[in-house]
Amino acid sequence: MLLLPALTAVVALPAGAPAAADARPGSYVFTPGARSVTGAETTADAVPLDAGHAYRSSLPRDGRLYYRLRLTAADTAYVPVTAVPPADAGVSATDGIRVSLRDAHGTACSYGSARFGAGISPRPVTALGLRETGKALCQGGGTYYLLVERLDAEGSGAATAPWELEIAPATEPRLTRTGSTQPPRSWNSATPRPLAGRPRDRVGGTGFAAARLLGQGVWRTSLVPGETRFYKVPLEWGRQLRVSAELGGAPGRGYVGGALGLSLYNPVRGPVDSVSLGYTGAAKTTAPAPLPPVEYANRYAVPAGVSSVRFAGDYYLVLHLSDRLAGTFGPGPFQATLRVRVDGRAHAGPAYAGSPVPGDVFTVTERDRLAALTGGTEGGGTGDGDGGGGSDDRMMRLVAVGGIGSGTALLLFLGGWTVTARRSRG
Repeated sequence: MLLLPALTAVVALPAGAPAAADARPGSYVFTPGARSVTGAETTADAVPLDAGHAYRSSLPRDGRLYYRLRLTAADTAYVPVTAVPPADAGVSATDGIRVSLRDAHGTACSYGSARFGAGISPRPVTALGLRETGKALCQGGGTYYLLVERLDAEGSGAATAPWELEIAPATEPRLTRTGSTQPPRSWNSATPRPLAGRPRDRVGGTGFAAARLLGQGVWRTSLVPGETRFYKVPLEWGRQLRVSAELGGAPGRGYVGGALGLSLYNPVRGPVDSVSLGYTGAAKTTAPAPLPPVEYANRYAVPAGVSSVRFAGDYYLVLHLSDRLAGTFGPGPFQATLRVRVDGRAHAGPAYAGSPVPGDVFTVTERDRLAALTGGTEGGGTGDGDGGGGSDDRMMRLVAVGGIGSGTALLLFLGGWTVTARRSRG
């Protein structure tokens, strides 16, 4: 009966290790093994793309390129395109990309666009091409075309150099039985109680494929002007995500619009919402509008921020610090804090008639599910940038889920602590 309190006391003994140092700005990290393809100026020459594979391409000045896909009548197709301009590209707020999926007759199934916005800072931007079953347009199986276009403001320097592209097609099967098509009319949008606890340091990845897992909690990183960082939060069916981003104070005087941008994407990299904040050197917070819980029927809603929260899986948080801060407030680094809350009651998902491609795109693993509930990370440990206490967190999670007894947990913890101490002295 005394072992569990003793474990709690012992866990508090080791001091937190220093946080891992944030990396300096780096190039966008493409999906490992991404296939290089060349877009075509006409549909006749378009190269084929397959769902479940990532592709790397390039969009030249005045670019307007086609790619080809073969789709079935039953599957909904998602084709996200991420454009990566050179870090030194001159851009305007309205520069960006536009994508569309078109049938063999040239009819557009959908349009999606992404622009650099108020930060006026070159960064990765992502737009989604969509062919959705059950809609009036683009029904039936066969050949479809992805069209990717540059959106360049007149006189903008953004058109002077090619932009790299990452394309990651995915498909979603139909349901075995049609369910409700009534989208949610209301959900819990009340301001939640602020999360307690000190922030834990967590360096983000530099691409969707390198996104770092976050669970519920308060997370902190350092950014330099022009830097973009990627995170992901696993959400089960029925879970509701609430997130905010704060840019810490800095010396200096002036104003920078769109200084810190926070963009949210769903598991197929479809845009959900994007917000930014103006900065005067005083700490300031921004947050997306309250999102509904993850439900299949959300897709029938009109607002994009609701219809995009349509399946379980990893939801991506992308932070970007405008490069214009350097001219007003110096080179940094600047401290940014993410507050992540996961609410709602998880439940089983809908019954699909087949498998999505990739097969795990709408899946939350047991390990990620536990991280989302406890505020842990996929790596843990002091070397993973979690601000210390990683092994403590892992041990307490084992106890919490009842995987091992408290007495065994104590022995394992003491053994691990001893090994770590010996290594640190060596």
